[in-house]
Amino acid sequence: MTTQTTYGSEGTAAVAGGATGADQPAGNRGRTSIADLVVVKVAGIAAREIPGVYDMGGGLSRTIGAVRDRVPGGRSNVGRGVKVEVGERQAAVDLDLVVEYGVPLTDVSRDVRENVIAAVERITGLEVVEVNIAVNDVRLPEEDEPSAGGEARVE
Repeated sequence: MTTQTTYGSEGTAAVAGGATGADQPAGNRGRTSIADLVVVKVAGIAAREIPGVYDMGGGLSRTIGAVRDRVPGGRSNVGRGVKVEVGERQAAVDLDLVVEYGVPLTDVSRDVRENVIAAVERITGLEVVEVNIAVNDVRLPEEDEPSAGGEARVE
């Protein structure tokens, strides 16, 4: 059995698993389509699983994400900092990372790349041809300390 992926409209990849017909095993009847958004989410979750990755996205998207996270009922965007291109059988992933200070960037990049490729290929069946990583920022330890003055201005 060969797996065939075809690119559909509206940002989906169709993964077909064989011929159609009543004489085929149940698992081979029909087609499965995978939206680009699915690949984005899988890659985003896989990248965030790696120790040393503090956040993802550029400065503006992180600021907007921080506001969204504080709004009651707002959801975290696991796809922030992830862009994908999905073809017939392959996908390419671009990631924007913020890394913890002191963690070797080459090690984090390698671990993120390996985890994203493994997760996307295992979950979607698409071959990942490349994972490009841009480290946009480094989180410094003192960035989490309270501001000078020690007391909050409002209660």
